[in-house]
Amino acid sequence: MHDSVDEVIKTRRFLKERLQRDYTTLRGYQAERSNVRQLLRRTAEMGESNSLLLIGPRGAGKTTLINAVLTDLLENKSFVDNTLIVHLDGNLHTDDRLALKSITVQMRLENAADGKVFGSFAENLAFLLQCLKAGDKKSKSVVFVLEEFDLFCTHHNQTLLYNLFDVSQSAQAPICVLGVTCRLDVIELLEKRVKSRFSHRQVFLFPSAHKFEEYAGLFQQLMSIPSSKDLKSAADRVDSLELLKSDAFTFQRNHFDGVEYNFDKRYAENWNKQIAMIIKTPAAQKTLQMLYDFDISEAFLKNFIYRLVAQLKPDAPHITGEQLTMLAAQYESDDKVELLCGLSVLELCLIIAIKHHSSIYDRDPFNFEIIFARFTKFAKVSTTMQGVERAIVLKAFEHLRIVELIMPLSSSGLGKVQKEFEMHKMALTYGQIQQAVQRYQALPTEVAQWAQSSLI
Repeated sequence: MHDSVDEVIKTRRFLKERLQRDYTTLRGYQAERSNVRQLLRRTAEMGESNSLLLIGPRGAGKTTLINAVLTDLLENKSFVDNTLIVHLDGNLHTDDRLALKSITVQMRLENAADGKVFGSFAENLAFLLQCLKAGDKKSKSVVFVLEEFDLFCTHHNQTLLYNLFDVSQSAQAPICVLGVTCRLDVIELLEKRVKSRFSHRQVFLFPSAHKFEEYAGLFQQLMSIPSSKDLKSAADRVDSLELLKSDAFTFQRNHFDGVEYNFDKRYAENWNKQIAMIIKTPAAQKTLQMLYDFDISEAFLKNFIYRLVAQLKPDAPHITGEQLTMLAAQYESDDKVELLCGLSVLELCLIIAIKHHSSIYDRDPFNFEIIFARFTKFAKVSTTMQGVERAIVLKAFEHLRIVELIMPLSSSGLGKVQKEFEMHKMALTYGQIQQAVQRYQALPTEVAQWAQSSLI
């Protein structure tokens, strides 16, 4: 029994760490990966200068693609010996002076540049690149990775980008500039002189799960315990990251290493069988289909699985279909419906009156007097709503406005019109109101019936 408890805790830790700290495993994007790899290889081996922009939404895998390509190229001895990697981030290096300081440190040229006075940014950068030269074509290649590339476009005169692209266009030294951004209009942010020096080579990354089966397969893969052979081959790849001589790239120091986990073979087989069985159940398929329709990115799925794995405990050692469904229901829930379920019965009655007014008059604007007249009609035949004072109903109406379930038509405020006569519109759909009425706990039957029909 004690062994099984240890295995559950170990499984939970293993799955969580793999989800969080696996920085170099890229699934899909074969053509894009090959494109970037060829570019970097040509810079290292043939001394070619290039520039490229990686564009895609957040969580699409842009940084992971660069990490994966660099890890692939660490097997290439000439790349390791002949290339320096400089990593800049738009959030950290907020001006060109800071960026140049970081470039000097990452190229390990602080001593060479110490005490020298440079007339311009271009002169300083040219000196740094000159220091790497050891003859004609023997100059070391430099790969510049610019994260949050769009933020560098906001720097004064775009001096850094101008000089980097200028060097990549001329034959001064072999450099490759890789920009990473989530802005599709990033080319429009470049100044004319910078744009003319950029190669206009762009790689777009968009999460592509063309088939639902692939998405379900990815879920199973991320939830499964790999064999010891797979763990060993992954560990060898992680060990090669030590060759990455860069202080700015920190992912190799904190990278997930699965070789320290040693699972009982029978336990791992049973776990994987159980995961495969759950995925085949109709409830799990329906849940995964909902997640697939909601967001097809791997980052979203990893986030979901992390929350699922966190529910593993010694007294609940397996993931169940019910846990999967309940967790997915949180993603489906509508905030407006939750808000409606938290209203008082009086406030919900006003919402129902507004709904009836909107459906009869084709979503015409309304004021408090119109809704109060409709509510009074219902209150006369209702046992629960009789004797509610006008001032209390007005207060409830104002609360609906405060929580923005109804919105005033004019933004001029209450100066010109009395608050009872100010026109409003409804900020809800009929479906949301219907859902709230069904889910509202202890709602009087007559209110629920009134919600179905405006006839009293």
